[in-house]
This record gives sequence, C-alpha cells and structure tokens, in this order.
Amino acid sequence: MGERDALRFFRSGLDALLAATLAPCCAACGAVLDRPLDGPVCADCWSAIRFCAAPFCRTCGDPLSSWRVISAALERCPRCRRRPPLVHAARAVGEYEGALRDILRAFKYDGRRVLAGRLGALLRNVGAALLRDADCVVPVPLHAWRRLRRGFNQADALARQLGPPVIHALWRSRATAPQTGLTAAARRRNVRGAFRLSPLLSRRSERRWLADRLVVLVDDVRTTGATLNACAAVLREAGAREVRALTVARATLTGPAKAGRHVRNPP
Repeated sequence: MGERDALRFFRSGLDALLAATLAPCCAACGAVLDRPLDGPVCADCWSAIRFCAAPFCRTCGDPLSSWRVISAALERCPRCRRRPPLVHAARAVGEYEGALRDILRAFKYDGRRVLAGRLGALLRNVGAALLRDADCVVPVPLHAWRRLRRGFNQADALARQLGPPVIHALWRSRATAPQTGLTAAARRRNVRGAFRLSPLLSRRSERRWLADRLVVLVDDVRTTGATLNACAAVLREAGAREVRALTVARATLTGPAKAGRHVRNPP
C-alpha cells in the first residue's frame, strides 16, 4: 500500500469514527455528515447549487433570457442599458436560493469561516476572466459595529481566497439598514454616501494602490448592485481605471419590493 493509499484509508476510517461517535450535521441541510473531515457542508448540498447559466449580461453578469436577445440587446440586460452601472463587469457563482442560500447563511451568520475556502474556489473558477489581469481585490466593508457583532467580514474572508493582493481600500462610514425588503430605488438611497476611502489610503502617497489600477470588488450576495455601485463610485473617484465585481450569489427582488413597495425587513 502506497503512502497516498494509506492516507486515504486513515482518513476514511477517521471520517467513519467521527460520523459514528459525534454525528455532526450538515450546516446547510441538517443531515448527518458522512465525511465530516471534508467540512461542515455535505456533498449533496454542494452538488445542489444552481449555477448561473449563460448567456450573461456582459456588464452585470445576470443571465439573459436567450441567445437571441444578445444581438438585439448588445449583450446587456435592460437594467444596465437603462442605468449603466459604474461596475464594468460582474459575475456571480449561482442563484441565491436552496443549497447556496443555506451555505451562505451558515458561513455568514453561524460563523462557519472554513467555508470561505470552498466558496472562494467557486469564485476563482467563475471569475477567472475577471481576476486574470486584476491588480487587487477589494472586499466590501462592514460597518465596525456589525463586524464586531459578527466577528468577521465575510467579504474579506472570500477575497483572501482569490489570489490578487487584498486591499482594504474602503470604509463604511455609517451603519445602513439591511437591504432586504427594499426596492431598487430604496437600496440606492440606503447606501448613498455610506462608503468612503479608507483612512489607511486617504493620504496622497498611499493612493498609488488605486491609481490607474484594475480593481475587483468582492461580496457575498448581489441583488440590484446598489452596494457595489456605491463602492465603485469611491474607487473610481480615487483613480481606479476599472472596477469589476465578484459575488458568490445573485438574488432577485421578489414580492412587494419588486412591485415597488417598501416592506418591513425581517427580524
């Protein structure tokens, strides 16, 4: 038996022992993990992720209805044609539903930071073209009080998995209400003026990190892109040549928010 075979045999035995004695549950679906050493989410949940399918809007990355739409719409969705964003190109791994939503909630709210590695690998794969010539990645910041309560910034944990240097170029200058349940217009108002250049980069000598650079913003979920657009405005003003964006999931407005009515955020 070779060294690799022996290691696999030992790992398989340890997995079986942990599953039998501790019976750890999947952080997403709650089923007992057969291979707990592989992480807190089961293989079935990872395989159940609904990935975003082409064709995509070349700007925001949202799926287009069909390939026939591309020639008529010049590869851009109606929203990007109506209100061109400051983000040059964006991509998301999958739809914010089902398994991916449950995985992100475990990562974000249950403190399962180890999931950053697997989620980051998905981001690297989907966003390879956006990352290839990037000078740096910039995580979307949390307000200081929210980060203190959560214990970490999920966008920062994801950004560290992507390869290019991580630059904490942005500062969340005020706490904003959760975007959940807000209309697209309300989301834009909610984050207007909420971001500024980080004090660490405020000196002119430090702005070289952004001047004429290609920057990739990183966050966990994008819905209308209001937060990413507000961040991109600050980076562009600081001299960034181009701003792109990568998120794990894309969500769509539903119910009253989609219809244009403000609804109360869930607790």
